[in-house]
Amino acid sequence: MSKGKVTKKKQPVSDRRQVLYKLVLSDTCAVCKTPCARGLRYLAHMQEKGSVGNGVPCILTKTFG
Repeated sequence: MSKGKVTKKKQPVSDRRQVLYKLVLSDTCAVCKTPCARGLRYLAHMQEKGSVGNGVPCILTKTFG
């Protein structure tokens, strides 16, 4: 018997679960009960005059698709 490493087979790409996040706007980040660093940074950016934003992925809305 050989004492080699046991290699774990990788799952095919089609079998892996993909993580999905909802995009939230600055008004949602402003009233969030558990603010994250990314949300606070986005909120501060949107406070500047003339800034345009498309939202930020919220880690609290993580789902698997």
